[in-house]
Amino acid sequence: MTSDTDPVVAEDPITGEEIELPADVEVGEIIDSPVTGTELEVISLDPVVLEEAPELEEDWGE
Repeated sequence: MTSDTDPVVAEDPITGEEIELPADVEVGEIIDSPVTGTELEVISLDPVVLEEAPELEEDWGE
């Protein structure tokens, strides 16, 4: 049985290595990969799925 304070483990989509996330991570949250420094987005929580976060483009008011 796990408690709510146990870290969550997910696979880094770039390297395939397991990384620990905070227990209170939420869908849509952006985290920095401790392995590559790349921004990753939490796509799903059950199971935890990460994807490389999309690059934000500038909005020039168009």
